[in-house]
Parts: sequence; structure tokens; C-alpha cells
Amino acid sequence: MNMRIPILKLNDTLIVSVQWELDDQTALQFQEDLLRKMHETTARGVVIDLTPIDFIDSFIAKVLGDVISMSGLMGAKVVITGIQPAVAITLIELGIRLENVLTALDLENGLDKLRKELEA
Repeated sequence: MNMRIPILKLNDTLIVSVQWELDDQTALQFQEDLLRKMHETTARGVVIDLTPIDFIDSFIAKVLGDVISMSGLMGAKVVITGIQPAVAITLIELGIRLENVLTALDLENGLDKLRKELEA
């Protein structure tokens, strides 16, 4: 069974909290769902919370990098929250650059950073 990652809308922000390790199909579905929701809502910001994720493989890392790049192309600011040490190491080792992406330790700080960025 393929589970979908919930995407919540709060004002002009989409909030995504990934609650389980991603498989390839779920990651691709998430990418499609997020981009569709961004288009439908004209969201100006996206917060992706990865707190529960302890490990990602190369495919998931690429999809995450692609989602961030695509969100930027659609005009949204992106904040990634809760990156665990192993995930950070994997992203760097694979050459996934999170340029123009804000990061925060948790969802609350991430929402605050995004709000300040959108007000600037």
C-alpha cells in the first residue's frame, strides 16, 4: 500500500511533515502532490519537516533536491527542518546542494524563519 504524505496549508504556506522513511514510489508521489498543491494554492512558502527521518538513500536525496529546486522555480521559498546528522552527511556526500534553502532545527523555528523571509 502506497501512503501519501499529508500536505497542510496554513495561510500562504504549505507544511509537510514526513513521518516515515520514504520508499521510491512515495517520494515520487510526494513530489507530484507538492507541486500540484503549490500550483493550486499559489503558496509562497513550503516547510518540509524531516525530523523522524534517520536515513535517506541516493534516490530519495535526489528527489528531495529536485523538490526544493522545483519549488523555487514555482516561486516558493523553502525551509527544511529537523535534518538528522546521517541525512546531512548523505546529502553532502551525494553532492546535493541545498542552495537558497533555509534550515531550522524544528518546525516551529522553520515556520518563524519562513515568515520572516516572506516579509522581507
